[in-house]
Amino acid sequence: MLPLKKIYQETREKMEQSKNALIKRYATMRGGRATPDMVSGIKVECYNSRIPLSQLASISVPEARLIVIEPWDKSTIENIKRAILVSDLGVNPSDDGNLIRLSFPPLTEERREEIAKIVKQWAEETKITIRNIRREAREQIEQMEKDKQISEDDKKRAEKDIQSLTDDYIKKIEELQNKKVEEVKKI
Repeated sequence: MLPLKKIYQETREKMEQSKNALIKRYATMRGGRATPDMVSGIKVECYNSRIPLSQLASISVPEARLIVIEPWDKSTIENIKRAILVSDLGVNPSDDGNLIRLSFPPLTEERREEIAKIVKQWAEETKITIRNIRREAREQIEQMEKDKQISEDDKKRAEKDIQSLTDDYIKKIEELQNKKVEEVKKI
């Protein structure tokens, strides 16, 4: 692969990873309705190990503000409840010996605003990461020109391509942010 194409490809992959990381962070955040992603990554202490909740139980959302967790091994219920309590979910689990129910109260307007601020902060952090990836790519391109591996025209073209890629990813991040803010503010 040509060196410039390799730099472009690596830059694109890193930006895509940053975008996907933001999508995962947003999935764990509470919006207008409960989702299994909010709890699936919680680590539960059992079997002498820390295991993600999604590997210990089935997780369902029968109603907009209710998550039902059904452990495959009923002896893990107390461990799961303890893990939920120490997580930052802010809900008290209730169980009947077979199922754990997490009932989420409706979000207050104030809490919606706080969550919207966090959404924007995470998006801004991701944009900074993308700009840093752009800077690294530009440094590589400039070094190639200094080493006489590419011409000045090739350098300018490559920098323009990298800038275009950066603009595309910044736009995608803003779209994700706006969609999540809208979801959070929806009652």
